[in-house]
Amino acid sequence: MEWTADVSSGQWLRDHLDTPWRGTIHDAVPRGYPAYARIFHPATRDRPVGRPWPPLPYGAHRREWDAFQQADVEIDVERVGWARTAAAIGTAFHPLAQWQALVAPAVVVEHEDGPRDGAGWRYGEPVQGELDADLLARVSGVLVAHTGTPDRGAIALWEGWGDLVGHLGVTPSRAFLQMASDGGPARDEAHDALLARSIRDPLNDAFRKPTWQPGILSDDISRGPRLSLPGRDYVLFQGDLAEFTAPDWPLHVPWRDRAAEEHGFPPSAHSPSLVWPADRAWVLVSEVDWDSTIVAGSADLVDALCATEGIEALPVPANASLLWDADAVNR
Repeated sequence: MEWTADVSSGQWLRDHLDTPWRGTIHDAVPRGYPAYARIFHPATRDRPVGRPWPPLPYGAHRREWDAFQQADVEIDVERVGWARTAAAIGTAFHPLAQWQALVAPAVVVEHEDGPRDGAGWRYGEPVQGELDADLLARVSGVLVAHTGTPDRGAIALWEGWGDLVGHLGVTPSRAFLQMASDGGPARDEAHDALLARSIRDPLNDAFRKPTWQPGILSDDISRGPRLSLPGRDYVLFQGDLAEFTAPDWPLHVPWRDRAAEEHGFPPSAHSPSLVWPADRAWVLVSEVDWDSTIVAGSADLVDALCATEGIEALPVPANASLLWDADAVNR
């Protein structure tokens, strides 16, 4: 898998996307395919072991929350799908479900803590714009079986991830926090200086000269051409799409975040925003503002995705909307 400066291979998408955007999946997913599948990104939920969460609102129950924190309570955490969430809360899981509508009956206090079900689970929101590495591997196993060119394809990453590409600016693309305590390792003065420089100073920023701030990708890639589609620009790669069928694919892609690993973080890489094989048999789209991934392809492919264990997917029609108010069932 390698970066390509020839972005012409993705220009065909422009002719099949809505511009201007119309609020349907075709703002980011090409028209003209026989069928579409919506893959629901999983959420997480947690609950204390052996005791309930303290009550809400926080302001009225500060003592209970302070005592809870001091007790260092064990917390169970697990990944959960939309169907299980709906069943636990008493709402309906359906192709055009929207997360906020799905969990609305479980909200205890608006804008405080996550929704809670009757069994004490507290729900976090699904990740937007990316598939978990293991889920992308499972999805890719289905996708490569439905193309004649699984070894040749295009992979696009949205350039807007703050850490991905370098840029001219007065602050770094990112900074790694270093925690130190009495008796702990000595503070890294150079790193502290980096953190100090990374803090925005609105009074002086206007007088600073922008300098090149590196990202995960090399400077050559960061400065290179972009695949420009309506509303989004992407860095384009090409290679063997079957590589994504292995759960450890983040170890082998050119955008692996090695700098984060050097600071003690586990291996990671952004999930692709767009993937399509050379024969264009299908397109996978993880739009940055969506909590679902859409796959455009054949009816057989959509059926296979929806039937595969470990993938929570449903067919959606052309022109479907994933906007916040598109859920006409859970109202």
